[in-house]
Amino acid sequence: MTNESCLMQPLRQPSPGERIGVIADTHGLLRPEALEALEALEGVYRILHAGDIGDPDHLDALAHIAPVTAIRGNIDRGPWAEALPATANVMIGSLRIHMIHDRKALQADPKAEGWDVVISGHSHKPGIEETGRTLWLNPGAAGPRRFRLPITLAFLWEEAGHPCAMIHPLLV
Repeated sequence: MTNESCLMQPLRQPSPGERIGVIADTHGLLRPEALEALEALEGVYRILHAGDIGDPDHLDALAHIAPVTAIRGNIDRGPWAEALPATANVMIGSLRIHMIHDRKALQADPKAEGWDVVISGHSHKPGIEETGRTLWLNPGAAGPRRFRLPITLAFLWEEAGHPCAMIHPLLV
């Protein structure tokens, strides 16, 4: 299921000041195509990385585009990774966003917590669905190809008080 509020009219491309870039599962490979997508059309104003970063230098590269909030994924090891939280709650505009690497590990009720968006990675499968008032977003994997899954990231924005998202395939 997708966000019906975004589907009631043709999907509007958010303006640069509205776009949040969402990326996950780079696994040590920060593709130039991912950087280009995040910088295109005057770029994003915030980047959320949902874990499995693989290389701390990639967070610095992303930070040259926009401020970054990142969480630790299951492959992230070492002192740099230990400094990252396993989950994060972020308020961007009026959107209350919860980030967790593996959606299956979520033990809280998003509705009870008041989260508008839950972002996860881990599966490498891009997806957008809505349950109740919560938008679930998995940007897919922007790093090495896994099986026959596409290489993707996502954009998130707020429209008429509701979260909207779109998956952006990377042509690699």
